[in-house]
Amino acid sequence: MPSLMGFVSLAGVVVNDSILLVQYIRHHLDEGEDIYDAVVRASQERFRAVFLTSLTTAAGLLPLLLETSLQAQVVKPLVISIVFGIFTSTLLVLFMIPAAYAILGGFRAGESAPSFAP
Repeated sequence: MPSLMGFVSLAGVVVNDSILLVQYIRHHLDEGEDIYDAVVRASQERFRAVFLTSLTTAAGLLPLLLETSLQAQVVKPLVISIVFGIFTSTLLVLFMIPAAYAILGGFRAGESAPSFAP
């Protein structure tokens, strides 16, 4: 049960980071940027905030993760699911959300796949 509670609280952090990143992408699109440029710029601008949020959350939970007392054993599954989930979700938010947005946005706009050749 504590692991499930950790999963639910982790979902809130992930959704918040994802919404902010998509909001920045849409802001750049509203300014008239190309979809791929908007995704790259928004990801660059939000990288520090997403990374530091994840890092401070993990650092704040580190004492509970390393605690060996009997009382801490009750909340340890909650802490483990949050700490390791936050690292996974950070990679997901920073890399998969922008990539998916660029791919799906390109299909919606009727563009072909981007060419990476010089």
